[in-house]
Amino acid sequence: MNSTFKKTQLATSLSIILGVTAITPVFAAEEVAKDKTEVIEVTGIRSSMVKSMDMKRSASGIVDAINAEDIGKFPDSNLAESLQRITGISIERSNGEGSKVTARGFGPERNLVTLNGRQLPTTTGDRSFDFSNLAAEGVSGVQVYKTSKADVPTGGIGATINITTHRPLDNPGEKAVFSAEALKDQTTKEGSTTPQFSGLYSNTFDDGKFGVSISGSYSERESGSQQGKTAFWRSFSGVQDNDWGGSNAAWGGVGRDDSQTNRPGDDDIYSVPQNTIYKFEEQQRKRSNAQLVLQYSPTDAITATLDYTYVKKENDTQFNDISVWYNFGPSENIWTDGPISSPAVYSETFDPNKPTDLAMGGGDFSVKDETKSLGLNLEWQVNNSLNLRLDHHDSSAQSDPNSPLGSSNTIGMAAFVRTASATDYTGDIPVLSVTGGNAVQASDMIVTGSSFINIKNRADITQTQLHGNYILEEAGSIDFGLALTSSESRHREKNVQRNNWGGEGTAGSFDESLFPRRSIQDQFDNLSGGNFEGYNGDVEILENYFAFDFNGVRERAVDVLGVQASALGDCGNSFCPSSDYASQTDQYTKEEMTSVYFQYNYEGEIGTMPFDVHFGIRYEETDVTSTSSVPEFTNEPRWEGTSEVSLLSSGNVIYGTQEASYDHLLPSINFNLEVTDDVILRAAYSETIGRPQYNNMIGGTLLNPGARVGGGIGSTGNAGLLPLESENIDLSAEWYYGEGSYVSLGYFTKDVTNDILVDTVNTTTGIVNPADGPYTEEARAAVGNDGLAQRQYIFDTYAATDPEHVFMEGGNIIILGNAETDNLMNFGISTPINLTEKTGYDGIEFAVQHLFGDSGFGTIVNYTKTNTDNEHDDFDIGAQAAELGISDSANVVGFYEKDGLSIRIAYNWRDKFLVALVQDGQAGPGPRYIEEYAQVDMTVSYDVPQAEGLTVFFNAINITEENARTSGRDERQVLDSIQQGARYSLGARYTF
Repeated sequence: MNSTFKKTQLATSLSIILGVTAITPVFAAEEVAKDKTEVIEVTGIRSSMVKSMDMKRSASGIVDAINAEDIGKFPDSNLAESLQRITGISIERSNGEGSKVTARGFGPERNLVTLNGRQLPTTTGDRSFDFSNLAAEGVSGVQVYKTSKADVPTGGIGATINITTHRPLDNPGEKAVFSAEALKDQTTKEGSTTPQFSGLYSNTFDDGKFGVSISGSYSERESGSQQGKTAFWRSFSGVQDNDWGGSNAAWGGVGRDDSQTNRPGDDDIYSVPQNTIYKFEEQQRKRSNAQLVLQYSPTDAITATLDYTYVKKENDTQFNDISVWYNFGPSENIWTDGPISSPAVYSETFDPNKPTDLAMGGGDFSVKDETKSLGLNLEWQVNNSLNLRLDHHDSSAQSDPNSPLGSSNTIGMAAFVRTASATDYTGDIPVLSVTGGNAVQASDMIVTGSSFINIKNRADITQTQLHGNYILEEAGSIDFGLALTSSESRHREKNVQRNNWGGEGTAGSFDESLFPRRSIQDQFDNLSGGNFEGYNGDVEILENYFAFDFNGVRERAVDVLGVQASALGDCGNSFCPSSDYASQTDQYTKEEMTSVYFQYNYEGEIGTMPFDVHFGIRYEETDVTSTSSVPEFTNEPRWEGTSEVSLLSSGNVIYGTQEASYDHLLPSINFNLEVTDDVILRAAYSETIGRPQYNNMIGGTLLNPGARVGGGIGSTGNAGLLPLESENIDLSAEWYYGEGSYVSLGYFTKDVTNDILVDTVNTTTGIVNPADGPYTEEARAAVGNDGLAQRQYIFDTYAATDPEHVFMEGGNIIILGNAETDNLMNFGISTPINLTEKTGYDGIEFAVQHLFGDSGFGTIVNYTKTNTDNEHDDFDIGAQAAELGISDSANVVGFYEKDGLSIRIAYNWRDKFLVALVQDGQAGPGPRYIEEYAQVDMTVSYDVPQAEGLTVFFNAINITEENARTSGRDERQVLDSIQQGARYSLGARYTF
């Protein structure tokens, strides 16, 4: 894109320093008049800030940017963590590391990420880009385009984020940089210090006509996390209870008697936990990046660029956990005040003569992500008036299992020693009491189920773009272009699940050496919990768990437990994954997009004030093809556990294909006025689209094979879903009052239509519910609502007379559905639909960047305030279409850089925000919030004067060891309380 913005002398000089006229095919730099100003190359924090400011100042819209402080040196070691310093940008962290980006409150799926102007495929299986895949050392800059122009690709309602990499002809001469560092992550309990290496070599030949650049990086990280969790919460209106003789009974509802302290009123809502979990995880990540760039410019008018990018990330995970599952039997609870009531203490008791399970789980799995991109760019300055750029790339991204044990797995074990359990939710972390839990022995443990999952995601993008600019002399200029994009996404999944969750085999079958005993409290040294104040029941705080040897238990389980024909892996037993994806889930979506744009650019003066204006129109046409194969199930499932019902595959699959298309005409206007040499006012109007998620466009109905006694869940999609459409208005005032210093204040508003609501449609499919029939009705009348007691009653009463439907298998009671007597199972099918209502978003962005003269000190301060009428109503327990990611954020960065010493301290804050609308499909709608979070990072570097080009550096991430927390409708409804820690690295960089 070319702009005719009139530059000040400073802007022109700095644009020459940037040298970005050939960085990207789409986001080409502003045209710069040639002059004879001598440019002295400077590096460091100050230089990066000045470059970023110049790009913001000379842009034809509202743009923010981050530039490398030097070749191979980005401000942060993680791209997402650098981006969060930009006004309006927030991030989501995974395992303590920046992963996904939210722009102006719109979540990762609502933003488009490009690499050198090219749309990138993702490894995530959706439209969100995982920034942790890319090493920052190979990046020269990132530009965030907050206002749309006709030549900006569509797909990002929040923003379009363009990552640029090194180009040798932009940095002529021989250059090289190599770095090595040692990383220590304080979150790991078992890991060690790990290495990180990076290098870049660039050179030009033949008087600057030919250039080559090669860069690479390799890093390892060993990390961990200690978590207190609740899988999900079930929500009810205050009138619902557990009186099955009345009209308001609900599974999970609580009584109206003295067992409930401060019970929620009829006009309140309340939520109950499904379980309480302590999970202890270790991860090992290896990341490799490489890029080769070849450039040839035989004349000043022609430049050809060939580049290849390779990214690989391998992530190994091991975990152990201990948990209790609440079956919604007799309970004694203490409640907070309404209108949204939460348990301060939730408890359940069981028959002491029939203790229930204290569950423990373990897993050991690995995932590999790979991205490959081959691109060719040709730029031709045809004459003084016409410039053409042709760009083509073929890129792929895939995520695969990286272990013979799958992409994910778990072996569930249990000891049946629990006679009561209670959870205190009043502290940072839930505190679990289990009566009988601390006496558990390794000899008590039996297998209670397992799951080995293979998941393969693959995305392919082939894109050809033609961009042109024609200068009309005094009449302005015209930008025009055409893009042909083919995007394919495929998700395949196969789960080998052994469903004897009630337990199988006999206690004592496993060697006790496989079960080392560990202290729970010793794991949590930075989180605190409650003390069961006011609770009158027995309190026996759980102190220990078994960090059992996953592979040892798996090998022994293969020997002592039989093979289940319905759960057969590639290894010939039930304790490994299967690659037979065709028998379960195979979903494919193809989008073919054609776009044409035209943009008129004009500059002039209003009085003595220079202005530039850009009128654009972009036409987008998209054809969608969605194909799926989903498993077919028999109509008689098995009731295999207290609350678990398993659907049985028929061995057949159901195929389906849907096709749809849509087109849009998207106008844009960008106006910039230079009120004085230092003050710029901007105004912009545009219309943009955000395409639906891939999983929402998949046809066919996919049922979850793991149902519950209350029913099952599933999902379906619609290829005909329309994209979100947004009408955007942006206003900005910017004052550039000194070298590297400015103040800006912006306001934006977005009106969005076609929001997508994922509603739950209740339906039947011909499958019956073995837990909803005459046997269960009789058992409920005899023994009450305890599922364990009901199953035992049915077995004792009918195993002899109806062995076809009631029998024992591997020590576990099986109750098979009876199509003649049982009621049909209800399935809640998640179904996406477009809404017709318009929702509004607006916000302000304020930023100050200041350099304190030649003192070496400088600062960046920014704040973003966002609002929407599409917020989640936590009091409404029905399905909602609230927008994810909306939150306020702020940054404060201070630095000192002088005489070779550089110190930077950065503070980042993000307010509470909504990250999901459903915690678990079994429980219906329920919000998941990431709570308010702040973090402090520090970077120190020193240029060693005795060795020119040598820099030593020290990085500290999350130095105050802040923890992360997610919750439901109320902060006491904790979903994840994650103990985090600091990361430190020490290294050296050599540049010549």
